[in-house]
Amino acid sequence: MGKAAIVLIFSCMITRRTILSSLPLALSFAPLSLARAQETDVSPQSSAPRAKMPRPVPQAPPSSGNAQLNLVLDQADALGSLKVVLVARHGHVIARRAYHGHPLAGSSNIKSASKSIISCLVGIAIDRKLLDGPDQKIAPILTSDLPANPDPRMGDITIGNLLSMQAGLARMSGPNYGRWVSSRNFVRFALAEPFDGEPGGEMLYSTASTHLLSAILTKVGRQSTLALSRAWLAPIEGFRIGAWERDPQGIYLGGNQMAMTAQSLLAFGELYRNGGKAADGKQVVSARWIEQSWMPRTHSRYTGDAYGYGWFMRDIGGQAVKFGWGYGGQMLYIVPSLGLTVVMTSDDTSPSARTGYRDGLHDLLGAIIGAV
Repeated sequence: MGKAAIVLIFSCMITRRTILSSLPLALSFAPLSLARAQETDVSPQSSAPRAKMPRPVPQAPPSSGNAQLNLVLDQADALGSLKVVLVARHGHVIARRAYHGHPLAGSSNIKSASKSIISCLVGIAIDRKLLDGPDQKIAPILTSDLPANPDPRMGDITIGNLLSMQAGLARMSGPNYGRWVSSRNFVRFALAEPFDGEPGGEMLYSTASTHLLSAILTKVGRQSTLALSRAWLAPIEGFRIGAWERDPQGIYLGGNQMAMTAQSLLAFGELYRNGGKAADGKQVVSARWIEQSWMPRTHSRYTGDAYGYGWFMRDIGGQAVKFGWGYGGQMLYIVPSLGLTVVMTSDDTSPSARTGYRDGLHDLLGAIIGAV
């Protein structure tokens, strides 16, 4: 494919999506106000008219020698909320690009992309026999936090149900998020609310589900989730969790409010692309757990995307893609068939689903796939 064709294809992709204009971005990882923090981004897309962006101006010289890939990344400057893009193939970074004045090594709040990390920690806990498996019931582990007269369905919820967002519990994302994080006890509040569905039923996306997993990991691991992550994920070269919010009981917020650099998120993605092995060959999480995590178990009611254990799945650019997605456009993409791992970080204060910005990121990945 020639240079002109690449430019034309990606330009067409950009102009049919709503592209956010550049915003003043100043991200601080001092403690955030959870009650005010924006969280999930799973609402249907708006039907508002799509804005056409002017042709972008190429930035600093990229590190990759792939001319077609460089053209695609030049065009990505039109995505006004984009901060950093990293592209790795077969374990080697082939392109790095920062946008709109953001540093390559800067931290971002990866929001719900951290749900994929919680899923990994659950897999390691199962590998270490701290948990029995995805079919294990959660009520006996969280007995002290259950309401006085729990709904009988509480006894049916499994670890796997929490991972796949099929617990049936009331959704503590979207409109309910602020009420939940303003409560005195996140775990008890989530378990006490009336059910929204049936355990094992439809997908009910909720950060409370992954926070319950964080509480479970804290109980069975006898350490904080952050301490467990530092110990269990230590073999991953370049991986580090920065600031991370906690609930009033000191439990780290499972599935949100986690600071990380794009390079660190890429290192985590490489672990999964490489079958659970670190760069030195050490098996950090079992390949079997990755297979289970990438098995479609339900579907998003808004996008139709498949969802496994903390990972979304869809076809992009003619390839099967597994991805973690956080509010505002924090993306971790893995394309196993091409040995490709791509990270995109964005402004975390603006939505990405209903604006079409997330779809612009999917189109960017499609163009990257075409270029490599």
